[in-house]
Amino acid sequence: MSFIQNNWMLILVFVLSGAMLVWPFIARRLSPMKDVGNVAATQLVNASNAVLLDVREPAEYATGRLPKAVNIPLSQIRSRGDELAKFRGRPLVVYCERGQRSRQAGGALTKLGLTDIYNLTGGFRAWKDAGLPVER
Repeated sequence: MSFIQNNWMLILVFVLSGAMLVWPFIARRLSPMKDVGNVAATQLVNASNAVLLDVREPAEYATGRLPKAVNIPLSQIRSRGDELAKFRGRPLVVYCERGQRSRQAGGALTKLGLTDIYNLTGGFRAWKDAGLPVER
């Protein structure tokens, strides 16, 4: 018992650092989005008429994008919800440069009533590195 009393701060740091390591795994399980790779995203587009949503800023979008992608930056998703409403009932594959911003977009898209949402793992960079088609 004296060990706990003498080292409570060390124990607290241990518990908090462990929780911080586990949190990303828990957050993914609770997220409304499902992760998909390049192959699964292509299958969704071909078989289910999925919409590719690029949440990068316009300057990033202009440097290259997935074929037929729609650009609505993460910062504008809430204000441009009416544009996304027409995609209800269709799968939505969301991507950014590496996958972090697209994951953040999941909550905002769910609040807009979209339910079939996928996050492209690795984002545009993984797509491009795999040698898949890119529009300019």
